[in-house]
This record gives sequence, C-alpha cells and structure tokens, in this order.
Amino acid sequence: MPVIIAVVSGCPLTEMPRNKLRYSLMNCRFVIPMLAIPLAAAQPAPVPRTQEQVTRDIRANYTKYEYRIPARDGVKLFTSVYIPKDVFSDHKTYPIMMVRTPYSVAPYGPDIYRGNLGPSEFFEKEKFIFAYQDVRGRYMSEGEHITIRPQSPAHGSAKEVDESTDAFDSIDWLVKHVPGNAGKAGIWGISQPGFYATAAMIDAHPALVASSPQAPVTDYYLGDDDYHNGAYMLAANFGFYMGFRPREGEPAKPAPAVQFDFGTPDGYDFYLNMGSLANADEKYFQHKNPYWTDHITHTAYDGYWASRSIWKYLKNIKPAVLLVGGWYDTEDPQGAIRQYDFMEAHAPPQQTLVLGPWNHGGFARGDGERLGNINFGSKTGLYYRENIEFPFFLYHLKGKGKGDFPKAWLFQTGVNEWRRFASWPPHEAKPAELFPDAGGRLSWQRPASGGVDEYVSDPNKPVPHVGFVTQGMVNTYMVEDQRFAASRTDVLVYKTDVLERDVTITGPITVDLKVSTSGTDSDFVVKVIDVYAGDYPADLNGPVPSAVPGSVVPMGGYQQLVRGEPFRGKYRKGFEKGVPFEPGKPERIVFDLPDTAHTFRAGHRIMVQVQSSWFPLTDRNPQKFVDIPNAKPADFVKATQRVYRGGADGTRLVFRVAE
Repeated sequence: MPVIIAVVSGCPLTEMPRNKLRYSLMNCRFVIPMLAIPLAAAQPAPVPRTQEQVTRDIRANYTKYEYRIPARDGVKLFTSVYIPKDVFSDHKTYPIMMVRTPYSVAPYGPDIYRGNLGPSEFFEKEKFIFAYQDVRGRYMSEGEHITIRPQSPAHGSAKEVDESTDAFDSIDWLVKHVPGNAGKAGIWGISQPGFYATAAMIDAHPALVASSPQAPVTDYYLGDDDYHNGAYMLAANFGFYMGFRPREGEPAKPAPAVQFDFGTPDGYDFYLNMGSLANADEKYFQHKNPYWTDHITHTAYDGYWASRSIWKYLKNIKPAVLLVGGWYDTEDPQGAIRQYDFMEAHAPPQQTLVLGPWNHGGFARGDGERLGNINFGSKTGLYYRENIEFPFFLYHLKGKGKGDFPKAWLFQTGVNEWRRFASWPPHEAKPAELFPDAGGRLSWQRPASGGVDEYVSDPNKPVPHVGFVTQGMVNTYMVEDQRFAASRTDVLVYKTDVLERDVTITGPITVDLKVSTSGTDSDFVVKVIDVYAGDYPADLNGPVPSAVPGSVVPMGGYQQLVRGEPFRGKYRKGFEKGVPFEPGKPERIVFDLPDTAHTFRAGHRIMVQVQSSWFPLTDRNPQKFVDIPNAKPADFVKATQRVYRGGADGTRLVFRVAE
C-alpha cells in the first residue's frame, strides 16, 4: 500500500504567510509534443481547466474522509484523506501523498473539498491517496505547538515526541487503516512544511520511501528565515508573525483573517519610526506572540537555535530524497543546500538537489518564466513540476519511469539553461579571486600596493533594500536593479572591466573582508551584481513595468543582484557570542554567500557593492556594542567604515569558476 506524505505549503485565512503558497492550477499548462503529421490532422491543445472544473473533477474521482490519528503520547492529529473512488469500486491500490502543515488543512468537513490535490495537477490525474495533516497544536489537532520543535534524542520512549515521531506514527496509522493504500509513503512540503518533510526522514517509518523537502526551514539562525549571519530579517518576520500566532484554547477551525494596518504604504518609514525591535513587541505584538519574542530575545546562536538545527540529525537517511530550492528564495535560501551538503558528508542517501530561478515556493505555482524584471526564457516552474518532481515520486512510489536522477539538477542563470551535475559544487570548477582595487576597480589579480576606501554609515538613514516605495520585504529583491544603491555615498562600488568572454560561477562565494569601524559594532553587507551591457536589447526582458506604477525599467546597464548577504560584525569570531570592535582597528570577516550557478555574459561586468545597512530587509545595527533589540534612540550613531584593499592581505572574494 504505497503512501506519499506531503507537507502543505498553503496558509490559513487567519495568517499572513511570508508568501501565500497557493497551488494555482489555473496557471498550469501542459507541454504537448508535436507529431510529424499533416497540419490538417493536428489536434488543438487542450483547454486548461477552470478552478471550478478542477474541484468538480476531484469530487467526482475522490472521496474525502477525516481522521484523528493518535500519536504515541495519545495526542490526536487531525488528518484529511482523499481516496480515489475506484479503490472501492474496482479494488485499486495507490500510494498516499501526505501533507503535514502548521498552516491549516482547510477546508474542514467531509463534504467540503480542496481545490487541488498534491504538488501539481499531474498527481491528481495520475491518482494517489492524498493525506493532509494539521501538525500538533495547530487548528484541529490536539497538543501544544512548538515552532520548529527541537529534535528529541529518545525516539524509543513512548512519551518523548517530536516531529519525526509524529510523522512515524501518522504513516504507521495510515498504512494500517486507510483503504486501498499500497504500503508505501512519500512526503513533501514547502517552507515550514518542508521542515516537517525533513523531520519525517529521520528514523523514518519503513513505508516512507520518498521525501521532498522544498525550500525547507533547516536552521532559522544560520541563513534561513530569521537571522542571516547574526542580522535579523526584520520586514519578513514582522509581517509573518503578525499573522502566525499560538492557538488559544482547544482545537478549532481558522478564524477570519485580520489584516495588519501599517498606516502607510512606505515600509521604510514605518520600520524606521518603529525604533528598536523591543518597541515592536511593546507596541504591536503587546507581548502576546511568544514566537516573535523568542526570536528577538535569542540574538546569538545559543541553545534555543542549536536545538532547532534539524540538519545535524540527517545521518543514515533511508528514503530517496528530492531537495528543492530557489536561487532567489527570500526566506529559506540555504535550507536545501545545507541539508544536501550535510547528507553528502554523512552516508548520503539517494538524493537529488534541484535549484531553479524561483523565489520562495515559486516552483510550485505559475510557469516560472520570469521573476520581477528578469526573463528566464522558458517556463522553468512547469518544467520542474512535469519533468523532475512528478517523475521522482512516480518512480519511487509506483515504479514507473527510468529513475535516472542526477546528484544536482540546476538551472544556470545568465545563459538560462537546465544542467545536470554528478556532484555539487561541480569538481571541475576552479577557484578564482576578485580583488577591490583603487578607483572602484575589481581586479582578477591581487593589487601589489594596499589602500583604503571609506564611507560614513548612518543608521538613521539606512540603505534601502530596493529603490522604490514598498510596504515590506519585496519577494523579488534578489534580482532587483541596484543602480539606486550604487549612487549613494554610503555604498562602495567596485566593478571589473567589460568581460571579453562568459564567466560562469558555481557553488558558494567566499567573502574575505578586511575592515575597521569607528564604532564598536557594525554590519557589512556584500552584494555581487551582474551589470548588463548598455545596449542590452530591451525586448529580451520587457519592457517591464517596475514596482512603481506607470514606470518601465530600462534594461541597458541594469545592475541585477546575483547574491547578497549581511554580516553582523560582532559575530566575526563566532555566532555564539558577540565581541565588540576596537574603534579603528582592522579586523577580518570571512563568510560565504549562498550557492549560485550564474553566467556573466561577455559584454557584461561583475560588480561588488559594500554597505552597512539593508533596510528594512534587516534590522538596523546601532553601530554601538549593545543589546540591539533593546537599543535606545541615542545608541544609533554614525560610524566611519573602512575597507582595506590590495597588498598581501586585503579584501578579496573567492569564486568557483567553471570553464
């Protein structure tokens, strides 16, 4: 009796998700191969189903049941199960695709049906048994919810529970009680549900044969939703936790949504006036959301975060794994990569890493042909759903297809091509270095003589994360034009000569900064940018309306953000404890930007920008060594930042360049 367990990415009406991960089947299109037959005999492409038709088809082909599955400690987990009707009429058997989610499995009621089943409509048409579960303590499931629940080392105990044991117990119950299941299970999920898909792989139930954590929360502190190198991701988390709150009382269906009123369309102004993070807790959360309070209380990588670092438990994984992420994921860019790296180093399972040109969950909805101002030249989302995700589960759960999945299946931006790799990063990529030089140059050779560039950073006038007015984090910021920042006096800019040939970088980018500050703490933000040729043809990407109504982004000279990360300077010696700077004393800060596979085309330039704020994407560093969430207005002071270049130990960036 096969079973697929999938983790739901959709969010309840009561919550304001970081991105509303709704599967829009209305946007799905099928690629139909053309046959070499006379034109007159060609058949028209099928008309896509409307949402009403999809729901009608689901009701016609599936029967919905609702169960309360007991976990080992007696807590009952609410689960909706959709069973193909031919299980009962023709004694068919199917694998189960299950979803475990904190975002509600609505609609509730055995006669009220979902508008989609599975990761894409390919699954609904192929037919599986679909199971959707509210995780412990959310909505209709009993128990206490703990966000990203710490992993328990005692899975043999009847009382020690975590998300791995809840998944195990749920699969065990499903394969023993759901009619017509084929005895196998798979699981998938996006974002927090991706965390639950990951947890299910640890000490997995024998029936679990395939798992796909997608844009998974893997380590909230180390580069995912909450902290990036010690800097708090302010705008995304404020918006999310305004809607994601603990349940009060007994299990209940979602309440009507209440939209937070910012009082202004200008998020930059809103967050600047808010002041410190403690002010947000006092004024807006009113100390009623422990998730937010916990996250701004634990500013270093302490036991709170370490206990939630689920990637450290990914040893001896038995199910086949499909790890999925987006190059431009604004929330969990590191999750899939961190899991892949760790599992490859510890008895690697049969696993494939998939990375495409998507923001958070973008692979699951829409055609993926463009993001913001950038056109990728093909329907990358549809390609993934039809040629990667669906065949993966079809092979492992039904034995259909070839099962020839590479270690890495990546979309290479710049040249906009899907590529398969036997390893990631590819072994053939060679290290190459770029060095900031005098006059804003970026050189492939280390400058013989040293020098210093400086700028004044004012936390009361921080550098914005995009060049237009927006209320919160822009979910396309990772490809947005950086020309607005290049013109500021508090941003250092270095760029290469015009490239004479294509330069392809693969894997992480290592930043090795030599810096000093006149303050006692400072952030340093490093951005790697693709500068388009001045005569770049406008019709290749647009013309594209920008986020500013009525305006069009000129693509000639476009400065596309390829990779960018902040680093909170106090954590340069380790994230466990902050250490102040000695004013004016040069220090080293070494860290990695997330992996990429990008080609800078001939005629383009490579640019690097260095700045000390990125607002309100990250919270402001007062530039004074204090407890930042509780900083007072007087603590936010200007600082002179110096970047040391050239000589034997100047600032450099290390790339992996593929020939």
